[in-house]
Amino acid sequence: NKIRHSVVNNFLQFILETYTMYALLSKNGVQATFGTTPNIKHIVIGRCFTYTTLIQPGLRHVLTLDKPSVTHTHFKPRYDCEEIWRQFEKAVVQQASCNVTEEHYFEMFSMMPQVWPCDRFLFWSKTRMLVHSYAAVFRHFWTLEDTLVGFLFNDLIWCGQEEDSDFDFNSCPAWSTCRTHPVYSLWKRASQNFAEMACGNVTVLLNGSITNAFNRKSMFGSVELDSLNPQRVNYVNIKVVTNPEGPHIESCGQGSIVELIQILWSRGFRWTCTNSDLTLVILQCIQDLNQPSCQMLASSMLQQKDQSSTETNLMADIFFPNLPEMEKGAGL
Repeated sequence: NKIRHSVVNNFLQFILETYTMYALLSKNGVQATFGTTPNIKHIVIGRCFTYTTLIQPGLRHVLTLDKPSVTHTHFKPRYDCEEIWRQFEKAVVQQASCNVTEEHYFEMFSMMPQVWPCDRFLFWSKTRMLVHSYAAVFRHFWTLEDTLVGFLFNDLIWCGQEEDSDFDFNSCPAWSTCRTHPVYSLWKRASQNFAEMACGNVTVLLNGSITNAFNRKSMFGSVELDSLNPQRVNYVNIKVVTNPEGPHIESCGQGSIVELIQILWSRGFRWTCTNSDLTLVILQCIQDLNQPSCQMLASSMLQQKDQSSTETNLMADIFFPNLPEMEKGAGL
């Protein structure tokens, strides 16, 4: 029991730390008035080696032949982190801050191809903190930020200056300033590649506590949705989640989600839509169990422990391990 309780508590601590990290990133992420992120070169190259060495070590090397006519083989690095940086730098420096297109990044992207298994693609819009916690718990899901390019450039800012062979570390324009913003162009291309690669069942998390949970101007609405291929994707599983304290503005049958479903239907996609997915609600409630809706959920789950599935029992023990034993036994 001590070992089991320790594992549960460690898991809970992991969830809380993940939430805290993404809350900070969301609050202090890409801002319009800052210049290029300091030490960006060391960050990008360091992240590249971290990704290929620790996060996805299977991507580190590729088996090759010395010569076509020779049978001797050796391993070489699959990704050249230094060269990836050089191609990125080449795309941005000595360019006006609003004159970097997707084509400028062509060489860089060609050096970092990546293929993911089907049924793992997770898209999102206005649910950043929650979606990454969800992906951290259920590791079979992958977001754009879990790809190599997403990992390298997540939360960084950059722009060049036409008259100088270096990045502008003083000021970069906002994304909304121009459609050829160096940050926007990179993420647009990365988003398109990620969506074009999607196959099997894909999932998208949308925020039902805001108007226009599905926004045609968002990266999902303007790039990723249009890049999904109905010949490769079996189902688009929409999950609409609202804040525990509300407001409850949109749902599968209300608001912009209806527009999204109509678009999917018109393009020949099969789809599902779920309001208030239990796992997502639990992840939200971990932030504040004092919310009335979260207290009701905890009590309901614990009262049904002996009557419900093993999966529900396990979820109750994992997410609500520290409730008083008296409360756990209520209603049994």
